Amino acid sequence: MREKAVKRACLTAACLKERGMLLASFNINGIKARAEALPAWMAQANPDVVCLQEIKSVDEAFPRAEFEAMGYQVETHGQKGFNGVAILSKLPLRDVRRGLPGDPEDEQARWIEAVVDAGRPVRVCGLYLPNGNPAPGPKYDYKLSWMARMETRVRQLLATEEPFVALGDYNVIPQAVDAAKPEAWVTDALYLPESRAAFRRMLNLGLTEAIRTRHAGPGVYTFWDYQAGAWERNNGIRIDHVLLSPQAADRLEDAGIDKAVRGGDKPSDHVPVWVKLAA
Repeated sequence: MREKAVKRACLTAACLKERGMLLASFNINGIKARAEALPAWMAQANPDVVCLQEIKSVDEAFPRAEFEAMGYQVETHGQKGFNGVAILSKLPLRDVRRGLPGDPEDEQARWIEAVVDAGRPVRVCGLYLPNGNPAPGPKYDYKLSWMARMETRVRQLLATEEPFVALGDYNVIPQAVDAAKPEAWVTDALYLPESRAAFRRMLNLGLTEAIRTRHAGPGVYTFWDYQAGAWERNNGIRIDHVLLSPQAADRLEDAGIDKAVRGGDKPSDHVPVWVKLAA
C-alpha cells in the first residue's frame, strides 16, 4: 500500500525525521463487524495514527487490548449502538479532548482530538460529521449547527498557529466530481448547497484539502453503498476528507485512498484515507 511496512517500523525521533508521519482515517461502520478487517488493514498499512469513526461501541466494550498488543495507544469517545470515534496511535498522545465544543447538551460522540507528541507535534482532530438526512428537518439543522461549531473550533486552532489535521467522515460531497452520479444526490443532505457552502467556508479559512491536492479529477471515491451493486459498478462518492492547517500543509508529502480495502472480506462501506507528513 505504499512503503513496505518494515520501513515504517522504527518509531524513534531520529527515524521519524527520515520517514515522516503516516496519519489515516477510517469509518469502520462498527468495531464488532470489522473485528478482522480493521486489524488486517492496520498490520499491512502500519499507520502511525488512525482516527476511527462509527465504532458503535461504548468505551468499555472497545477491544483495546488487541490494538495495544499491536503497539497502539487507544483513546475512544464511544456511544452505545451508533456514532463513536477513536484515535489509535503508535506515537505518544497528550491533551486528549472528547466532544466538539460549543453545545454542552450535545451527547453524540462525534469528535476527538489529541496532540501527537513526537518529533514536531501535530494536533489530530478525528471527526464523524452528522449525516443530516432527511433534509430539511431537525437532523439537517443539527448537521449545519455542528458544522458551524466545527468552523469555530478550526478558527481557534488556526489562531494558535500549531499544525493540525482534521480528518474523518465529513458526510459532505464537496463537488459534482466527487460523485459518480451527482444527479442522484441533489436532494441529499450530503450534497445540498448549504452543506457544501459550510465545507467551503472551512477551506477558505486557509485549510488544505489533502486528497484533492494529490489526486485531481473524477473517479476518486471513499464510500460505496452496500446496495445496488455500487462497489461493482464503482458508483461511489468522496465524503472522507483530510484537511490540513497551513503549518501541517507545509509538511505534506503524500495523500491517498486505500480503495482495495472495499473489496476485502466483510468490508466497511468506507475505505481508509491517509496523509503522510514530513517529520
